[in-house]
Amino acid sequence: MRGKQTVRGMIQSMAVICAAAGVMYLFIPHDEKADPIKPVDYRVELVTAQRAAPYPVLAPQGLAEDWMPTSVAYDRQEGDAWHLGFLTPDRQYVAVEQSTAAAGKYISDVTHEARDTGRTHQVGGRAWQRWEGPKYDALVLRDKGVTTVVTGTATHEQLARMASALRPAERAPSNTPSSPAPASPAPSAPAPSSPASAGRA
Repeated sequence: MRGKQTVRGMIQSMAVICAAAGVMYLFIPHDEKADPIKPVDYRVELVTAQRAAPYPVLAPQGLAEDWMPTSVAYDRQEGDAWHLGFLTPDRQYVAVEQSTAAAGKYISDVTHEARDTGRTHQVGGRAWQRWEGPKYDALVLRDKGVTTVVTGTATHEQLARMASALRPAERAPSNTPSSPAPASPAPSAPAPSSPASAGRA
């Protein structure tokens, strides 16, 4: 009998809890259309990367506000790898990837095994290589010492839009104080008047 009473009490308690939860859900305001993905502020990481990386770190300027930054990272130990992820207005993914690592393996890794199509796309007067893959497509630019990849599930036009918006981050000013300018020599005091000249005054 005690066992049955215990089980019955548990069931009654659960019923009360569920009823209370239902009341709270109905009467506490909530936004069912709220976006679960929150934008990230990547300014601190960008400053850190541009100070540490041996290449010009790129970030977009002039993108519309509905391009949402969602992820950022800089890994000095893994080829000075810079990553900046965005969602496009139609909820497609675009990432900016840069690294000093060996280009072949690096491009394959960040594009999830995309392959070079042999075609190029002119962005800002430079020829970016077009890569296509089963998961991501990409635009690739190889410079001396650094590989830049714009990749993701977005359309080729959206990838090109991101690539065209990329600008080098401005270098932070050095904290080392500049050498003081040499002091100007103090003006010499006028020579005292001689008695003869004083008499002529």
